[in-house]
Amino acid sequence: MENEAGALSRVAGLFSARGYNIMSLTVAPTEDPTLSRMTLVTVGSDSVVEQITKQLNKLIDVVKVLDLSDGDHIECELMLVKVSALGKNRKEIKATTDIFCGRIVDTTDTSYIIELTGTCSKLDAFIDAMGHSTILETVRTGASGIGRGERALEVK
Repeated sequence: MENEAGALSRVAGLFSARGYNIMSLTVAPTEDPTLSRMTLVTVGSDSVVEQITKQLNKLIDVVKVLDLSDGDHIECELMLVKVSALGKNRKEIKATTDIFCGRIVDTTDTSYIIELTGTCSKLDAFIDAMGHSTILETVRTGASGIGRGERALEVK
């Protein structure tokens, strides 16, 4: 989409006006500073996703729409999670973090802040493994995605 004020608002407004839910949304400039890439995750039947795609393509700020779920792609999300880390619990948290290839980025006498990247299901599994009583706070970026191999979003 064009990297201009109001573009994100118009996309969000389209979803809101039609009663569609945005599960996650990430937007950032691309290698071309006049364009931003938006990765939007939503849930719906094939016909609903097709309708959303058609409506997005009608927006003037939208340059191109690509449904990554139509082919091989890599999806990644970043999560920061603050956990209560007291006594012998600290070693268990460290071990679980290592199993999930996470990284402890901050420590205090009573807590850790852990950075973890991966698919939504991997991050959800980490939360389940930690146990909801251990978790003090969670922040997630939402998914970003890119096509695998020769598959690329080309704007011409």
